Amino acid sequence: MIGTKYPSEMRTYTDPKTGHLVTQLTQNGQNFHMYFTDNSFDIKGNDIYFLSNRGYEGEIYNIFHMNLNTGDMTQLTDEPAGVVFNTITKTPDSQLIAYKTGNCLKVLNNQTGSIRTIYEDNVMKFGNIHISPDKKMIGFCRNEKADVLPDTGPNYSGFKERMFAIKDGRVSVIGLDGTGFRDVWRDTHQLSHFQFSPDDSRIAMFCHEGPWNYVHQRIWILNMETSEVIPCFRQGEDDCVGHEFWTREGNVLFDNRRAGHDGTISSDKTQVVTKEADSGQIPYFGFADKKGEVLKKIEMPFYCNHYHANNDSTLFVGDGVEDIVLIRTEDGKAQLTTLTNHNTTWKYQRSHCHPTFSWGGRKILYAADTDEMHCNLFLVNLHEEEKDG
Repeated sequence: MIGTKYPSEMRTYTDPKTGHLVTQLTQNGQNFHMYFTDNSFDIKGNDIYFLSNRGYEGEIYNIFHMNLNTGDMTQLTDEPAGVVFNTITKTPDSQLIAYKTGNCLKVLNNQTGSIRTIYEDNVMKFGNIHISPDKKMIGFCRNEKADVLPDTGPNYSGFKERMFAIKDGRVSVIGLDGTGFRDVWRDTHQLSHFQFSPDDSRIAMFCHEGPWNYVHQRIWILNMETSEVIPCFRQGEDDCVGHEFWTREGNVLFDNRRAGHDGTISSDKTQVVTKEADSGQIPYFGFADKKGEVLKKIEMPFYCNHYHANNDSTLFVGDGVEDIVLIRTEDGKAQLTTLTNHNTTWKYQRSHCHPTFSWGGRKILYAADTDEMHCNLFLVNLHEEEKDG
């Protein structure tokens, strides 16, 4: 129930592969942080917000707060249907937390504890909610319901099938007070990854979702006032692009794995949709501005499954198949340092590591499981020489 306190489950161990100290934050139930396009950290750095099924049976998840100094946890929601995975977002200061439960979009005021429903949709499936930086709007994607395997299953269940089945996708917006709902953009594709720019509430991006090697143009920049869209990084035949997010400087970082890569990873640590993908081309991650123009590309010796950037995009973190790695750049080339062996199974989305920097760049949070049954949260504190390079 709301307000229930849970004692610290923290334990610290030395990673046998690298010698780094790692703090395991949780040990009971299933626990995962917000998707990497959001940030579980409070901007002050000593608190995180995460989902857990502790206190419930099965796949019922609610929102919890953890004090990173003490490890103590407090339950913030008590939704009988649970909070939908990857459909939770918050403001950097954690004042407002928005989430989906059932067919409803709710907003928790973390200062007063009040929760109100601002939107309900019984016709289309909505998700990828995001709060505008001026705290006036929530944007999200809505897609027609597809009769395919649920996306909560293992190993990208129904990933390709949904892409072909969905022909009505929309980007919608509603005020934080529950008024002013409208469709900003309507498309003939499955839409996903909606995100407001961090420094301009008029600008957002979304993606055409599906296996990366099937999607012709993944990333789109959207003017929320005029409904004008422009492609971000115009893809060529051999570009396989995804996992885009806004850097804190207001640019778009994207992952390009080059020809034949579908953007997935299975519990067998291979791709799910495309089995043969070695094109010999060099993978990279790149930056584009709000006009969709590419600013820089960083070649990688191998691709990570997700990337995240610190405040000024001078340091990056990625989750390779086995390890969490720090990435620095010099002359357009990547220099990698292994932080820790994550040892996750990759079977479910919740067990994807999705490493994210704290707002101060001193901590890295990631999720991992080892037995497909218990997903937990882990924290690595960076040494001064690692932060500064």
